[in-house]
Amino acid sequence: MRASLNKEVFRLALPSILANITIPLVGIVDTAIAGHTPQTAAIGGIAIGSMLFDLLYLNFGFLRVGTAGLTAQAYGKEQVDKNIHVDAARILVQSVGVALAASLLILLLQWVFLRVSMALIPCSQEVSDFATTYFYIRIWAAPATLSLMVFRGWFIGMQNTMATMLIDLVVNVSNMLFSWLLAIYTPLGAMGVAYGTLIAQYLGLATALFLLLFKYDNRVRLIADKAVIRAAFQRENIKRMFVLNGNLFVRSLCFLVIYVGFTSIASKYGDTELAVSSIMMKLFMLFSYLIDGFAYAGEALTGRFVGEANPQELHRTVRILFLWTLLVGGACALIYGVFAEPLVSLMTNHQEIILASRPYFIWLVLMPIISCLAFLWDGVFIGLTAGDKLRNAMILAALSFVIFYVALQPFCGIQALYIAYFAHLLARTIYLTIVWIGIKAK
Repeated sequence: MRASLNKEVFRLALPSILANITIPLVGIVDTAIAGHTPQTAAIGGIAIGSMLFDLLYLNFGFLRVGTAGLTAQAYGKEQVDKNIHVDAARILVQSVGVALAASLLILLLQWVFLRVSMALIPCSQEVSDFATTYFYIRIWAAPATLSLMVFRGWFIGMQNTMATMLIDLVVNVSNMLFSWLLAIYTPLGAMGVAYGTLIAQYLGLATALFLLLFKYDNRVRLIADKAVIRAAFQRENIKRMFVLNGNLFVRSLCFLVIYVGFTSIASKYGDTELAVSSIMMKLFMLFSYLIDGFAYAGEALTGRFVGEANPQELHRTVRILFLWTLLVGGACALIYGVFAEPLVSLMTNHQEIILASRPYFIWLVLMPIISCLAFLWDGVFIGLTAGDKLRNAMILAALSFVIFYVALQPFCGIQALYIAYFAHLLARTIYLTIVWIGIKAK
């Protein structure tokens, strides 16, 4: 069984890893397109506009996360009783309903969100005008973007990361293609990037619907069943989903404190240090794209074995996931140790930035080792639908980030920022490890 579990882990993890490789390419291509148009404010405007959507949609990450955990447990129940399909269909109806309601709210409040956000971001009028126009175009992708979060989570829960890979490939490749065509070959100029993103999101949604109809026609028939629709909005089912998603929403807010705080604090140390911190964070995230594949496998398999009421396979799965995660983390630490400066040089040719980044190379080496377990625990506890534990872990992590920076900044300067960032990762890992030990003991 151990060999088959290893195979199952990689069956689920590899498609997510392959799809994640295309994610940073989108940002690189968008920036390159903007840099080759006559509009000098395009690069800054797209950067700010993209950041606004990152901040906006990060708050709705619970749509993917919560759907994945609940669906994986429903899938596990199906493995025990092959006649049960209602729960998975009900969860899809519930989650898509929440996504569409949230999309409507975003569209209604778009002006308020943009005005408040732009008032807090110092930039030239030209960049501000470009970012505003970009925002008002791309905001109409909200229904597709939030619905895609649900479909990604649902397919992961159904142990089908191949479907999520296909969706991500369609979205990311079409995003790059249409952004390039519209920006270079139409009068839209750099604003074609916004329309390219808009088109890509709806193409991704069409792909998700096609995969749902092609692979899960039995669930599609249930979705139209009045009994399933009524069950989707029964008080008990709604309460469970909203309690879980409420905890995950708090978790998302804590992520905002850390990641927005990291960039905001770095900006106070000047443009060079801000550039260095931006590059370091991109390299940190590059590693996370690899580990996310194993975290997604953790979501799917943990939820499945909870649904099957099979604690033996659950514990065996966690052990296997930890082994592979530590091996990948160690390999990435070695790569960062040997190639830190060449990797930074790929992202900038400014010698002053490259030189300024050298004192932080140690963090690149430590990042995979310290963070890999934190990322994996997220996947395991998502599968357990233990939203309260994930919430508590991130509250503790955000507090650790703030406390360590404030306490160490007078002595360490900007290095305190990196220490604080890694303190939040350790806090997550330690807390969730202790919680897991308690779960295992029961």
